[in-house]
Amino acid sequence: MSGSLAELLLAAVAFAGSHVLLSSAPVRGPLARALGEWPFVGLYSAISLGLFMWLVGAYGDAPLVELWTAPAGVRYLALGVMVVASVLVAGGLSLASPTGVPLKPAAAGAPLPGIFKVTRHPVLWGIGLWAVVHAMANGDLASLILFGSLGVLALGGTVHIDRKKRTTMGGDWEAFAGATSNVPFAAIAAGRTRLSLKEIGYGRLAAGLVLYMVLLLGHEAVIGVAPLAL
Repeated sequence: MSGSLAELLLAAVAFAGSHVLLSSAPVRGPLARALGEWPFVGLYSAISLGLFMWLVGAYGDAPLVELWTAPAGVRYLALGVMVVASVLVAGGLSLASPTGVPLKPAAAGAPLPGIFKVTRHPVLWGIGLWAVVHAMANGDLASLILFGSLGVLALGGTVHIDRKKRTTMGGDWEAFAGATSNVPFAAIAAGRTRLSLKEIGYGRLAAGLVLYMVLLLGHEAVIGVAPLAL
């Protein structure tokens, strides 16, 4: 391992900071108007990909500094949470998000697909849950920096998007937000909506399980760690 924790921290700050900067109104608005919406999205994606590759490379080269040893229960928890995370990501990616970019406010009046009744940010929550359980299960400083930064970026992004859409959607926001929740299952637990596996779609549930199995079975080959070797 020829890298350093300082480089990893710098890469994490650059990756997270670029998302915050490029999504901020003072920067995003003028750039999107100058370049066009989709060229801006392409530039945003290229910068994100480049910085993410740097982040992953710095993580792979970082020295191992153990902070804690995760008990087997935490690792079993991670295996279970990853099922939910995989379904959220697969379900969220298969549909146009009401909170996506760009958002047409008219989408607020449309019936919410089932996965968005679970959370209005399924992909971000899927990534956030993945990051949190991986940080817990690994227990070293490099993993805490990597997964911690990704988790904060994903879950913080849900709050940022909610604030922005509350402003841009005006009066439509209350009706939209009342039919779902940021935190997964919160609206369902509060009785504001009902969970329906049929509405989510059995195909999307199956796709989530397939994604889970691909991640589980391919983890050792790609990452070098066997998640089932508890």
